[in-house]
This record gives sequence, C-alpha cells and structure tokens, in this order.
Amino acid sequence: MLIGEYTHTIDDKNRLSLPAKFRSEMGKKVVLTPGLDGCLFIFTVKQWSKIEEGLNQSSFLQTDSRSFGRYMLGGAVEADVDSIGRILIPDFLRERANLKSKVSVVGVSSRVELWNDKAWSEFKRGVEKSADALAEKLGSVGVL
Repeated sequence: MLIGEYTHTIDDKNRLSLPAKFRSEMGKKVVLTPGLDGCLFIFTVKQWSKIEEGLNQSSFLQTDSRSFGRYMLGGAVEADVDSIGRILIPDFLRERANLKSKVSVVGVSSRVELWNDKAWSEFKRGVEKSADALAEKLGSVGVL
C-alpha cells in the first residue's frame, strides 16, 4: 500500500527520487500522468492497465469520455525507475503541475501524487478545515 507524505527534490536533470518505501511496491517502471487538483499521478504498470482499461471501456461517442481519456492517456508517459530509485519527469508534466525544486510526494493507496510543495500545503490546509464535515458526508453514504 502506498501511503505517507514525503518531501523530495527534483535535480537539475528533472529526476526525482521516489521514497524508499514506495520503490519495492512500484517496480522498475511506472506511469506518470496528469492528475487532478493540480498534481501529477504515478501508477504502477499493473494499476495503470486497470485505469487504461476503464478509460477504453467508456464511450468515445460521449464528449466527457473523449476529453478525459485524452487528458489522462495523451499526457501519460512510462518512466523507468533507475538503480537508485529516481524517475525522469518530462518538462511538459513538470510545468503542468508547476513542480519546482521541492516536491511533495504523497502515497494515496493505489497511486502516488506529486505536488508543488506550496500547493500541497494549501490543499492540505483546506481539507483539514473541512475534515469533520467531509467525514460526516462520507459516513452518511456508507463510505466510512
């Protein structure tokens, strides 16, 4: 399970070291894709296959399906994890998520999210303020 929050640095060659805790679970190849809320998603190849299958099963006749498929699949790249656990983040993805030198690396069960350090802090503060209300809402529909 991919959980936890870490702060790592992107080097001058656009490489980011994955937390040691994540490396064994993720394998030697991962898929980076545009995420939601301003972050990037990283999936294992196995998890990405499930995502891709779900997107392929949606109807290309529906505008929303086409648009979201283009967003996720068109922006996705495979990345090798090197011998010391680094991945290369392409410029277009780095710019999309406004990743500077400090990056928040967040494990969210089946995926890892990469956040601009300041954006992650702001997002977290907003969620923390409404955590009780969110828990109440999720509890009322049987999620928690």
